[in-house]
Amino acid sequence: MLRRLAAVLAVAFAIPASAQAAGGNYVFEGASPSARSTVRAALNASSFDWGVVPQQITIHVGRYGVSHSTPGHVWLDRGLLASGRLGADTWCYEVSGLAHDAQGCERFASMVAWAYWPSKDNAYRPTSLSDESAAMSPGAFRALLSTVVGMPTPVFALTSR
Repeated sequence: MLRRLAAVLAVAFAIPASAQAAGGNYVFEGASPSARSTVRAALNASSFDWGVVPQQITIHVGRYGVSHSTPGHVWLDRGLLASGRLGADTWCYEVSGLAHDAQGCERFASMVAWAYWPSKDNAYRPTSLSDESAAMSPGAFRALLSTVVGMPTPVFALTSR
């Protein structure tokens, strides 16, 4: 459950959404007012009912390198809070009629395809700054994901640009 909380927070920082969440019993440690506001907005952007979490959660914000969780605690690296947004209007088809590139899940999938396979032959190679796979640089995206899943950031020699 706590790993899901950390993952949801990470994705919510990247995708704007309207407040839909409910409940939640959490306190902050080491978080500035701005960081607390960002985390609250991320929790509220989720449709998950945080009231089902059976205990109070302490959300620690600081320089941890990798965001992670243990029972009752979530450690968020400060850099994750400043990672920016992917530029989507909704996470994944909650609003009908929006274009493919307005869906956060589609932009995310495009970013994964480009960030981890940066080849001149990749169909997801961005041709303009407005392309789905150009929302973040491949290196920044890999670094963001490495903080979410707790693995080293791979280094690639770009074969295109």
